Formats: sequence, structure tokens, C-alpha cells
Amino acid sequence: VFYWESRVWYAVLNFNSPCFRNQKKETTGERAMAANGQGIEPALLDDIINRLLEFRNARTVRQVQLSENEIRALCTTSREIFLSQPNLLELEAPIKICGDIHGQYGDLLRLFEYGGFPPEANYLFLGDYVDRGKQSLETICLLLAYKIKYPENFFLLRGNHECASINRIYGFYDECKRRFNVRIWKIFTDCFNCLPVAALIDDKILCMHGGLSPDLSHLDQIRNLPRPTDVPDSGLLCDLLWSDPNREIKGWGMNDRGVSYTFGPDKVAEFLMQHDMDLVCRAHQVVEDGYEFFADRQLVTIFSAPNYCGEFDNAGAMMSVDESLMCSFQILKPTDRKRFFLKLMIFYAMSFGVDFETQPISKERLTFYYSAIGSEGLRTYFV
Repeated sequence: VFYWESRVWYAVLNFNSPCFRNQKKETTGERAMAANGQGIEPALLDDIINRLLEFRNARTVRQVQLSENEIRALCTTSREIFLSQPNLLELEAPIKICGDIHGQYGDLLRLFEYGGFPPEANYLFLGDYVDRGKQSLETICLLLAYKIKYPENFFLLRGNHECASINRIYGFYDECKRRFNVRIWKIFTDCFNCLPVAALIDDKILCMHGGLSPDLSHLDQIRNLPRPTDVPDSGLLCDLLWSDPNREIKGWGMNDRGVSYTFGPDKVAEFLMQHDMDLVCRAHQVVEDGYEFFADRQLVTIFSAPNYCGEFDNAGAMMSVDESLMCSFQILKPTDRKRFFLKLMIFYAMSFGVDFETQPISKERLTFYYSAIGSEGLRTYFV
């Protein structure tokens, strides 16, 4: 695998061939039926996508109004497609790989603007679509709609936040309850329980949300994981969604998250050698530049939510893999508006002694204090 970094966006176009190598030929018709009549009509699907993209050129992304029945149809139809495809997807390059989105819908649209809206490019997302951001519903609905529309060119893996016990706490449940009802959240849970958990690109690049597992010795173990299923507290499925690399250790170590393990560079090299692979590609952790290498470039972390939660000044990134398995990275910088409010929050906290953990503050309140303090004072502070 070769790497190339560019600060200029570009799109890899692949109109001719699907990137999904289907091992079960008989499921092709099943997927087509699921996408074209069982659960959601093509005209309705196109209308949903158009509504979700309606404000993509606006300065601020607004809420998109979908009905409960439309969301139910997206979940049930995509669920059947997920189950018709393997738990370990076998994909072909060219393909674009994206990490955590976490409800940052505007940034998801920016990714598509620069990378090409489906089907201009093939996509693989590594999980964590919901929680923490303000528009988890728009985010997951657009991703599910594209999965239904382009089932062999658009792929979604499960992240640790596509789990009821996690998104019950970190925002998605509350968003569903506020905008619809608890029934909608349960429908999404049924859908999430059927997501695939790993992908193999041209037999050389293994992708998952979290990382490696001490229980993983053969890829058939991933293929044979049951679905639908919740995420257990330990074991292979848990590790694929939760584990983290750690430069400071050899072998396996305890994870500060309190779940799963950490693994050293030696375990990455050992795994790749045993399975004749070149690269492990994962998400799950905020990294400053949107991507970060580990273990002599044998593992890469991709994170696609810039200015994560409004608390980090990180970039987002997307990795493009071409037909020769050359990997290039495109950087999604935080918007100036997000940078402004992040700096304003820091200034406000230091000026007024505010702890944002215990005293959350709205943007309107920040704007008020900005005007009270004066832009000159803010400029002086940050120069």
C-alpha cells in the first residue's frame, strides 16, 4: 500500500463496476427487491434523498422533516440489505473511506461535496454515525437512503455508538424522543443490530471501527458472527468496535475506556503478516489531522468529524484507495464559524470562570458576551 497526502480535494469516479464482490450470487435479486419495492418505493426514496440534500448549499444546515413512516421504511429496508450481505464485506477499490461522523450532518454533506455524491464514488463508512452531534437523525437517514439506493456501491459498518446501551446515553435517544418518539429509536436499534462489522478491500486492507482482538485468528470468525445482535461486553465483536492502538505497549493491554483492550505495534505487524495483508484501517478516536498512522504505517486511524463536538480543533479526513491500492488523504478543515465559537468559548471560560461541564452555554449567550467584551479584546487575546 502506498500513501499520498493532498490538501486539495479530488474525486475517484467509478461508474462502470460495483465494488462489492458478492459471494452469494442468489442475494443479488434479493437486494434489488429490497431496494425497489419491499419497504420503500423508488420515487419515495428519491424524494427523501432530495429533501435531505435540500439545504446542502445553505450557510447553516437546517432540520429536515421526514415522517415516522418514512424513517421506519428506511430502517426496515436497509436492515434487509445489511442481512443479505456478509458480516465481513469483501470490497474492491477504488473506494473512499470515512471515519466517525457523530451527527455532524453539515460536515457529512461537505464530505460528499468534495468527494462526490453517490454514485460518483464508492464509499465505506466505519461507524459512529449518531450521538454527540446535533443532527444524528439527518445523518443516519441520508446514509441509510444511499445504502438502499446504491447497495453495491455504498457501505456502512457498525460503530460502538450503533448500540442501544451507548446511544441511549450520548444523545441519539434524546434526539429521537424530542423529534419523534421512543418507537423510532427502537426501530433504529433493530437496524443497527444488523450492520456488518468489518470490510476487506482487495484482500489487503482490513477495515473496522475499533481495532484488533486477541480472539481473532481467522477471518471466518468475523463472517460467522451472528446477526441481528446487540454488542456484548467482551469478545470478538466487542473488540472490533471498541479496541484501540497504543504506542507505549507490546502485546495486549487494558483499555482506559473500561471496555475491550489496547494493542501494541507488534500485534498489528503480527496480524498483517499472518493474513498476508498490508494495512488495518479503523476510526474510533479523534486525531488532530483527521488521520494518523501507527505501527510504521501498518495501521491508520481516520476521523471525519472536524471540530468534534465543538470542543476540539481537529480536522476531519477521508481516505481514497485507488485501483493500485494507493491511499491518499483529503483533509476537511473546521469551518471558520466553528473555529470562532470554539475560541469564543475558551475566552469566555477563562474570563468568567465558567466550567462548561457544569454550566453549558448557548451560542446566543456566547454572542452576547462577545458583544459585551468587545471584538478588540477577543482579538488581542488570541493573537
